[in-house]
Amino acid sequence: MVRRNNRSVSNGMIPLMLLQAVNEYRRLERKPPVTAAILAANTLIYLRPTFLDHILPTIDDVWFNAHLIIKDKDLKRLFLSAFYHLGESHLVYNMISLLWKGIQLETSMGSAEFVSMVATLLGLSQGITLLLAKSLLLIDYERAYYHEYAVGFSGVLFAMKVILNSQADGYTNLHGLMVPAKHAAWAELVLIQLLVPGVSFLGHLGGILAGIVYLRLKASYTGPSPLTKMVKGLTSLMGWPLKYLLGIWAPRQQQQQQRISGRGRTGESSGGIWRCRGCTYDNSGWLSVCEVCGTGRGDDGLSSMQLSNSEMIPLDELRQRRLQRLGR
Repeated sequence: MVRRNNRSVSNGMIPLMLLQAVNEYRRLERKPPVTAAILAANTLIYLRPTFLDHILPTIDDVWFNAHLIIKDKDLKRLFLSAFYHLGESHLVYNMISLLWKGIQLETSMGSAEFVSMVATLLGLSQGITLLLAKSLLLIDYERAYYHEYAVGFSGVLFAMKVILNSQADGYTNLHGLMVPAKHAAWAELVLIQLLVPGVSFLGHLGGILAGIVYLRLKASYTGPSPLTKMVKGLTSLMGWPLKYLLGIWAPRQQQQQQRISGRGRTGESSGGIWRCRGCTYDNSGWLSVCEVCGTGRGDDGLSSMQLSNSEMIPLDELRQRRLQRLGR
């Protein structure tokens, strides 16, 4: 999260970020859709295209401000502030971090569980940040965190970093410094605060604590979380109409291909259609004799290719009838 007084200017970094994201996804055998959706949502909110401009609230309406959230009970600020960014550098830095962390986590845990994790981390990180700001106000801390304005997805990203490194051993490179992987989030919290004093310290701290709380909750609860079950249920419910339509469409497509290619078993009815054993023409189920050669529906096609007066159909006439059928 970045505080209000650090507004950035456009410098053309978004196309490079999108190009990197496309290249990363192209090399992956399994493309994680949720990570891509979150990245796209943050980017679209920042760019505010014309078709979304009248729908999206402005950044002034969604700043994370503990005083306004508690005073006005403004849950919009509590949750939407995470998806807004002050400038391209702020957006690009967060989205590249999301791309790297999201691909690893979503690939390992699955999209449904990843969605529930991100939703939980969003609520925990924003809620803990709010509690920290209010607590510091109650003890008369000299820094006015309670009245700060901040936006950005970095609180969730810090929580994801804690989860990603929770089982890691050894050391990791953090801006040129080798630090224990399990403590990388804490080291980054201090380092970023030293290098970029304008960032929201409480927002990042709230993210780290959210990651720790999530891991504790996950360890104490056996089986999939209720939110994961809900996500899977909604996905199944939303996908049911599509599966139903595909179930109707596929047999029709297969039937049409069989009729065109001449495949299928003659003499059997399929969807009200029966195939003549004499000339292989597909007739309506309402007909009892072949429309082209006059063969009865139940005949074997060898001894019954004849007219009603029992005269055999000449071969030339049968050819003419077939040509007329194909020319219709």
